Amino acid sequence: MDPCPFVRLIAAVNLSGAAASAGAAAGSGGPPCYAKLKINDFPSQTTALLPLSSTGDPPSAVFHLGPEALRRLSARPVVAIKISVFAGRVGRACGVAAAGKLLGGVQVFVNLGDAQARGCVYHNGWVKLDGGEPAAKLHLTVRSEPDPRFVFQFGGEPECSPVVFQIQGKRRQPVFSCKFSADRNHRSRSVPSDFIAAANRTWSRTLSGDRERAGLDRKGWMIIVYDLSGSAVAAASMVTPFVPSPGSDRVSRSNPGAWLILSPAGASVGSWKPWGRLEAWRESGPVDGVGYKFELITDAGLSTGVPIAAGTMSVKKGGKFCIEERRRRGAAAVRVVVPYDRRRGFVMGSSVEGEGKTSKPVVEVGVQHVTCIGDAALFIALSAAVDLSMDACRLFSQKLRKEFCSDEQELLP
Repeated sequence: MDPCPFVRLIAAVNLSGAAASAGAAAGSGGPPCYAKLKINDFPSQTTALLPLSSTGDPPSAVFHLGPEALRRLSARPVVAIKISVFAGRVGRACGVAAAGKLLGGVQVFVNLGDAQARGCVYHNGWVKLDGGEPAAKLHLTVRSEPDPRFVFQFGGEPECSPVVFQIQGKRRQPVFSCKFSADRNHRSRSVPSDFIAAANRTWSRTLSGDRERAGLDRKGWMIIVYDLSGSAVAAASMVTPFVPSPGSDRVSRSNPGAWLILSPAGASVGSWKPWGRLEAWRESGPVDGVGYKFELITDAGLSTGVPIAAGTMSVKKGGKFCIEERRRRGAAAVRVVVPYDRRRGFVMGSSVEGEGKTSKPVVEVGVQHVTCIGDAALFIALSAAVDLSMDACRLFSQKLRKEFCSDEQELLP
C-alpha cells in the first residue's frame, strides 16, 4: 500500500512579559491572552498564550495539509501565517474568542517547498507585535514535518456491507470488504464469553425488563472486515446495547452503548481478542450531538483501558473522529501504548456525516501506525463503529432503516 502525502505545520507561541502584562491589565485573569492563527483558506485556530517561563510545552496550533492543499501550494509554496493576539481567556464569551481586546498581530512567511520530504524549522525566536505595546513580543516557533497517511473510503454506508477502497490521488483500489449484521438474539457470539462478562461488570448498567422489551434497545450489531483473500482481519461488535434512559427517548451519557474493536486471535477461525473499546451516547442540553470515548485495551484486560480520544460530533452536521497524541501542559502525555510507537502526532481520522445524510466514511491513518494489513483493518472497523453509533444514538422516537432491523424492530416504510 502506498501512502498519500500529508504535512503537519505547527506554530507554537509564547508571550513576552510585556504582552502578558498588557493582557493582565485588560482584566482577563487566568491565562492573560490568546492567539488566533490563520493560514490561507484554512479554518482559523485559537490557542491560549502563556509566558515563556511557563513549564511544559507551549500551546500550539497544528494545520494538516493534505494532498489537495499541497497541490494548490505546489506552484506558490510560500505560505503566510497570520497571528492575532487578544487579551482575554479563550472562549470566555459563549465560546466566541473574538470578545477579547486586540493587542496586535504579526505575519510570518514560510516556504513549504521541501516539507513533504523532510522536517523544516522556519522560525524560532522573538517577533514584535504590530500595533501593540513597544515591548510586546511573541516567541514563535514554526516548523513542519512530513506526515504521510494511508487514505481509505467506504464504497457505501457501513450498514450496507460495502467494499473499502484505498485512495491515492485519482486511483481507487479495493482493499477490504465489510459484512454488517444486526442479530438481536445474540450478544456477540464471536467474542469470548469472558470478555462479554468483564465488559458487563465494568461498564454496563442493569437494565429493567421494561427497557429490554422489543423495540427499546439496539443491540447485536456487528461489522466484520475482510481482506481481499476473504480472511476476517478485524471486527466491531456492539457489546453493550444502546437503550433509552428512563423517561427519555435518548441514550444517556450515564448509560452509554459500547462497541469492542476486535482483532483475530491466533489461527482459530472466528476467534477474536479485544483491541479497543468505543462508548457513545446522545448529548443533552443546548448542543445536539453524539458524545464518544475511545480507549485501547491493554494486556492487563478490559478493566485497564487507556483513554485516547473523546469528544462530541454534531448530529446535524456530523464531524471528524480523530486520534492524535499531544502532550498536555503540566502533565505527561496520554500515550498510545499498543500497537503504536511513542512519537506524538496524528494517528487516525474518520469523517462522519450528520443524521439522515449518506455516509461513506473517509479514513486517514498515519503510516507509522500500520505495519501490516491487519493494523489498517482495525482502524476501518473503528471508523465503522463510530459511524454506526450515529444511528444507534438516534432518538428512539425515530425509526431506523431496514438494514439495522431484525425480528420485531421498527422499519422505515
